[in-house]
Amino acid sequence: MDTTLQKIQTRLEEIKRINQGLEYWSARDLMSIFGYSEWRKFSAVVEKAKQACENSDQVVHNHFVDADKMVLTGSGASRIVNDHYMTRYGCYLIAQNGDPRKNKSVL
Repeated sequence: MDTTLQKIQTRLEEIKRINQGLEYWSARDLMSIFGYSEWRKFSAVVEKAKQACENSDQVVHNHFVDADKMVLTGSGASRIVNDHYMTRYGCYLIAQNGDPRKNKSVL
């Protein structure tokens, strides 16, 4: 397997979450793996992936769930931000619909 693919697979396993035996990933956790630093741009990739999911005759909400997440701001306060939880298939669609020019050096 290609070294870059191995690194991505390893990072995906590191950020995987499990709830009641089901594995899922947070889009906020994924964005840096795929080289995105701005949520605004990455959320557009999520929307493209959702459309690809629908185009493949899959039920979108089985693979993408809108969620909110509490984060700390630079001042130490906390605030709620949008997130998406997704299945392994959802992650695959993110990888396919992202910008191939993005720098994956964070791996």
